[in-house]
Amino acid sequence: MLSKLKHISNSRRSVLIISLIVCIAITFETFQQLYYIKRFQSAINITFFDVLKTQSYRWLIWLLFSSVLIWFVKAQTTRKKTTLSFLKLIGIIFGLVLINVIIISLSQMVLSNEEFSFSELISEYLPFFTYQKAPIYTLGYIAISLILYLYFENEKLQIEVQELSELELTNSKLYKKLLAQVDEKSTVLNIKIGNKHKIIPVEQISWIEADDYCVKVHTTTNKTYTMRSSLKALEEKLNSNFLRVHRKAIVNMDLAKELHLANTPNLILQNETEIPVSKSNLRTVKDFFK
Repeated sequence: MLSKLKHISNSRRSVLIISLIVCIAITFETFQQLYYIKRFQSAINITFFDVLKTQSYRWLIWLLFSSVLIWFVKAQTTRKKTTLSFLKLIGIIFGLVLINVIIISLSQMVLSNEEFSFSELISEYLPFFTYQKAPIYTLGYIAISLILYLYFENEKLQIEVQELSELELTNSKLYKKLLAQVDEKSTVLNIKIGNKHKIIPVEQISWIEADDYCVKVHTTTNKTYTMRSSLKALEEKLNSNFLRVHRKAIVNMDLAKELHLANTPNLILQNETEIPVSKSNLRTVKDFFK
């Protein structure tokens, strides 16, 4: 039974629970009235369905006035919960119960074909139906208020979850878009030396020199390491401040000090190393200095 309820929408589940509460209340009260009738022999040949018919129209009136609770509870979900709002709800419930009792009392006077008497209404009908109906009607309205409150709060929560889900999806798309634009370059070089691996931060690399099928990595500590790679492969991995200045050289331009424009242009690094600059790469180097 519980597993089947999980597959029902929240609105249908709420309607189903309220309908079940009303049916239980009508059935309980019908059996109660039938017991009193038989116990005190106030009527003859009265069946369960005879009493049920009388009780049903009274509960129908009760159900119609519950629409006021639906409006009030729904309005409260968008507002801050205060003691005043709770007291208003209690006041509305007692007010609706009183209206129900008055309407049922007047209806019973009409159905009894009695001449209307205000004093009789006050002295007999109202006290009788207040005693008979007020407690169970009040409990019924409280139950409906609680169910409606949970339903509207859950609905509000689902809207917030949906908005967060859409925001997460938007942020995910934005992240992927930004990720594609970010310069995801290597921050270290992993160089194998014998059976060991040497990790060199790229900011410690001054320049890289091609050497047949290998490259020589020159560092700011005046050490040189050889690794099996090509300048082209490293050029794609390194940050944008590493420029290909020659077919045999990549330079860390953060460490470049001067550019000499002579018959053979060359770069002077901070450690006074001179690196030739090819004519095809000269424009790129000049643009970097600008």
